[in-house]
Amino acid sequence: MPMTLHAPVDCELIIKKSRFLACVQPIEGRVQALAVVQALKAQHPEAVHVCWAMLAGGDSAAQDDGEPSGTAGRPMLEVLRHQDLEGVLATVVRYFGGVKLGAGGLVRAYTDAVAQSLLQAQKTPIVRKTHLACQVPYEFEGWLRRQAEKAEHVTFTVSHQAAVRFDFELPLASVTQWQRSLNDLGQGKLIWLDESSHNGPDPQAPRG
Repeated sequence: MPMTLHAPVDCELIIKKSRFLACVQPIEGRVQALAVVQALKAQHPEAVHVCWAMLAGGDSAAQDDGEPSGTAGRPMLEVLRHQDLEGVLATVVRYFGGVKLGAGGLVRAYTDAVAQSLLQAQKTPIVRKTHLACQVPYEFEGWLRRQAEKAEHVTFTVSHQAAVRFDFELPLASVTQWQRSLNDLGQGKLIWLDESSHNGPDPQAPRG
């Protein structure tokens, strides 16, 4: 199951007099990642490199920021992938200590900096959610509200038209059971709306 991070975690390594200041943190996407990187560059104007890698929303990126190609950003990205992380940015600020590490030494340094940060990080599972919509007669509104309010991990909005429309957000893994339960209890009055299904099982099924 993909995981994300609960909060940012920092770590510092000293390798042959170079300082590697690592941070792993949750993010929503590339725009936020770039903003974090730019802020780090402003905070550390004397650093020789600010390398980073991210995985978020199906997007990935890795940046060596002047280090030899493939020695920083890519190894950092592989650490994130190996731990099945999503919505995460890893950054490493390097202050050069005067001793060159070589390509192999750089790969190990950037890999270790991110890995050490992740050892201290609290990881949380990512619950994939989906959107469903249905409509019921007005006399069933109160009943359906109570069903949604007592269900775990279900949020909803209500709109009033010719019938009452409910829009649900719920874990993808719970869709089939949720629909079956409502269909069994709804006396045939609950109608699932096709256009609300973005992913997951067909909202027209099952019906008992």
